[in-house]
Amino acid sequence: MKFFETSKQYSLKKSIYLNLRWIGIIGQLISVNLVYFYFNFEFDFVSANLIILIGIISNFYLIFIYKKTQLTDRSAFIHLIIDIVQLSGLIYLTGGIKNPFIIFLIIPSVFASSNLGFRTNSILVFITTVSIVFLSFFSKDLPSPLGYHFHVSPYYYYSIPIALIIALLFLNYFAIIFGVESKLRKDALNKMEEIMAKEHEMLSLGGQAAAAAHSLGTPLSTIKIITQELSKQLKDQKEVIQDIELLSSQVERCNQILKRLSLNPNEEDDFIDEDLAMKDYLKEIILSFKETSKKEFIFNISQDLNSKKITKSIELVYGLRNFIGNANKFSKSKVFINLKSDSNFTVVTIEDDGRGYPSDILSKIGEPYLKSPRFIDKEKTGLGLGLFIGKTLLEKNFASVNCWNSRTRSGAEVIIKWKNKDLFNL
Repeated sequence: MKFFETSKQYSLKKSIYLNLRWIGIIGQLISVNLVYFYFNFEFDFVSANLIILIGIISNFYLIFIYKKTQLTDRSAFIHLIIDIVQLSGLIYLTGGIKNPFIIFLIIPSVFASSNLGFRTNSILVFITTVSIVFLSFFSKDLPSPLGYHFHVSPYYYYSIPIALIIALLFLNYFAIIFGVESKLRKDALNKMEEIMAKEHEMLSLGGQAAAAAHSLGTPLSTIKIITQELSKQLKDQKEVIQDIELLSSQVERCNQILKRLSLNPNEEDDFIDEDLAMKDYLKEIILSFKETSKKEFIFNISQDLNSKKITKSIELVYGLRNFIGNANKFSKSKVFINLKSDSNFTVVTIEDDGRGYPSDILSKIGEPYLKSPRFIDKEKTGLGLGLFIGKTLLEKNFASVNCWNSRTRSGAEVIIKWKNKDLFNL
């Protein structure tokens, strides 16, 4: 499976979207309260603030409940509809199509056009168009006393929604076209970099394998000669002869492996080349760390009612490996990994006995280039890229990832959860 093959879904960065929403909400609050208290214009002030409150509540939902760093196409679609409905409600209370701020109604769908899928964009454009048409025929009057003096020709009045709909379609069309071209260029660049990196790795590995074959050739030949001599001298001792023959066969196997690697350095190992159950993925990842780490890895399967094999996924391996590697790096002596899988969900919990996440970055985990100035051990500090990469890869493969400090141990805790219907359809 190629890298990122299972991640070809549209998404929106949550932090950017939140910042834009806060700017919009603050602007709405200032406008509504300035017009009411400073200019003394009359309109339904209480209802307007209640509508703004809907946007504030949805923002708090994104901050405190929705833990992913990327908004999926579906989540972004729901919140953009909330934006359109909320702004339509405000404009309905303050003059409808005659309100000059009606232009802001096309912003959510235009903003989404370069980030989300075509179907999502089409629905958002349709909802925005319906809202504009509705506000052309149904709305409260402009805030008084402005509403007493505003009279225009019907030609001008109905040209406003027509102009808005044309602008909406025009901007969305070009944003989608440029967005598609940008994605194609980005995909092509990623593939080119992937191929170049693979070629470089093959050349490097091939050179190393050839050098290893050349360097190890002499000692392996020496071992083989000695085993042949020992076989002749000890031919009467059957038990020893069996061990010598085994040793000789293993020497020959080493020669064959080195020869095969030097001829085909692109050959993959069984771990990447097989579909494995989640427990086997975890066992292989843990084993790879045990070979180089002195830490104790405690792997517990609290429940495993679903041992179905998962389609091989480099992204899944990279994501899990990043979090387990992070726990290994920051633990004092132990890393705890728990697997729980039932008929509906599969949950992997990773804990360590280190110091845990610094409190000043706990709410920002998952952002790249994240570093706490309070961290004492400078040798273990990083740029936050491991967490960012792991979280992004797993979330793009339908996992929910929650990071916090363990309530039962001194260190950090990561809970990775999949719906089985998503996990087994990667």
